[in-house]
Amino acid sequence: MSNKPKAVILISGGLDSATTLAIAQEQGYECYALSIDYGQRHRVELKAAQWIAESFGVAEHKIISIGLDRLGGSALTDKTMALPENLGEGIPATYVPARNTIFLSLALGWAEVIGARTLFIGVTAIDYSGYPDCREVFIRAFEKAANLGTKAGVEGSTFQIHTPLVKLSKAEIIQQGMRLGVDYGLTVSCYQADEEGKACGVCDSCRFRIQGFQEAGVADPTRYKK
Repeated sequence: MSNKPKAVILISGGLDSATTLAIAQEQGYECYALSIDYGQRHRVELKAAQWIAESFGVAEHKIISIGLDRLGGSALTDKTMALPENLGEGIPATYVPARNTIFLSLALGWAEVIGARTLFIGVTAIDYSGYPDCREVFIRAFEKAANLGTKAGVEGSTFQIHTPLVKLSKAEIIQQGMRLGVDYGLTVSCYQADEEGKACGVCDSCRFRIQGFQEAGVADPTRYKK
């Protein structure tokens, strides 16, 4: 039995969530990793999530399936919608309606079951696509709801949601990860990665990732299709 406090960490298989897991582990938490199969077109990221969880030796890794593709409304879940290759004005087509609300709800439920009172999510407000559910104001509002709407919360426990990357640029995130020994070669960030995890190099997620490695002065281990 571990004496460490437990934490649930949402991991997608991408660069940001892998770094978040490393930070949670460095902070002394017993880490429980949660990944969501939500009908995303880049399901290979779930394989990457498994590799990352194994590389950090987490206490447990769950993959939960939900059918957000049945709702549609996003280029990540509806293959009839084109993936944008250039960021325009406003919220992009890769926004998945209510995704982080749902993900955090599942993480909260598992946390309550295992007796964890801390959640980690790798949202960022710099070098990101402008998703409304990645903002710190949203996270704090969800945290308040978590403490109002759970048995643990009304009985006096307090849930906290940690967002260690929210004020970091992609380059700063990579530098943090390198310090903590993250193997970014295991991660998949591309929205249209193939079954081998090779990235397109042109979607907005790839563009931020490429820029991040360049600005961090770190060799990019990503495998690209071209």
